[in-house]
Amino acid sequence: MNYFAKLGLGLAGLMAATALAAPAVAQTQLTMYYPIAVGGPLTEVVDRIVADFEAENPDIKVNAIYSGNYDDTRVRALSALNSGEPAQLAVLFSIDAYDLIEQDIIAPFDEIVTDDEGRAWLDSFYPALMANSEIEGHIWGIPFQRSTIVAYYNKDKFRAAGLDPENPPSTWDEMVEAGKALTRDGTYGLMIPSTGYPYWMFQALAIQNGKELMSKDGLHTYFDDPAVIEALEFWRSLSVEHGIMPTGTVEWGTLRQAFLEGQTAMMWHTTGNLTAVKEAAGFDFGVSVLPGNVRPGSPTGGGNFYLFKDTTEEERAAALKLIRFMTAPEQAAAWSIATGYMGVSPASYETEALKAYTEAFPPALVARNQLDNAIAEFSTFETSRVRDGLNNAIQAVLTGTKDAPAALGEAQAAAERLLAPYR
Repeated sequence: MNYFAKLGLGLAGLMAATALAAPAVAQTQLTMYYPIAVGGPLTEVVDRIVADFEAENPDIKVNAIYSGNYDDTRVRALSALNSGEPAQLAVLFSIDAYDLIEQDIIAPFDEIVTDDEGRAWLDSFYPALMANSEIEGHIWGIPFQRSTIVAYYNKDKFRAAGLDPENPPSTWDEMVEAGKALTRDGTYGLMIPSTGYPYWMFQALAIQNGKELMSKDGLHTYFDDPAVIEALEFWRSLSVEHGIMPTGTVEWGTLRQAFLEGQTAMMWHTTGNLTAVKEAAGFDFGVSVLPGNVRPGSPTGGGNFYLFKDTTEEERAAALKLIRFMTAPEQAAAWSIATGYMGVSPASYETEALKAYTEAFPPALVARNQLDNAIAEFSTFETSRVRDGLNNAIQAVLTGTKDAPAALGEAQAAAERLLAPYR
């Protein structure tokens, strides 16, 4: 007698038992491009969220492709689409929206989500995080991996310099004064990164000096405005005049480690570094909103979910279900705790998990609180080319090869040429 007969199972029973034990076959396959380096620490977080989604939706299989930084991810996703490889969604830069619209490869969410519940979902996110998504009367992106720039500071070094560790600089003048007290024994008072995303840091300085870099319709830039020129001159003065920052450029990719190693007492960086700093810092540190001059302020930053246009109705429904799952308050709260990025909706901060976390670790609220003074990250038509011109101007001034009026004047002239056809 075989094993199944011993169990009292006939052939029909065996077939029924096998059918019940077999896993459900995934009916819809989704490919999602995501801006994390392969094997990076955040891959486990995203993998866990995806696994939870698949457990709740066994008829959907998600292939998450981790493809480097935002620029790498955009290039790889668009290359795949152009070569006919299937992809239904991606998390890309929030500022990529204009380019993606121009290429006619994404679908507006407000034309897909049209019922009352769906419209309520679209309205559930922080308005400041939706600013980069709302273009020409449509909603093109859903916020997920979002940030503002925040100021990290070493409280131990503040104490050693005779500064109040609970009272970080709130103005440019206070930042310079504190920076001078903190610049000692191989430590700079301040580092602001000028590679990677120099336009982002510069946008913060321009906002703080009372001027935005672009119009809300993406058709105009104001690089040669006197307030903008003054903001770039101030950035350079932090090194050449005040001596509180290294001369030349400061590397985005190594700045967090420089802060952790005590090479700088203050740094400006994304809130997306918060959890990594919390876990690695061997000293008491604080986080504050950025200091202001004419006004306080920071641009928003980070990524949005986008739906690619060339998808079947079934794929689009599955992709939308995944996006709604990942941006739900509970998931957004878990993501914020694991990474330092913001919860993207007020409801995420009302979850028990995030309320408990922020009560125990108040710095996790700083980036969210800064939304009150935040504006959309720099984005225009021809975004990448306009942005490259601005980045080159910033680095030319910081390295001393051009003065601010000349460099920003050239960047403005180039932007005028690029944007004129769109007006």
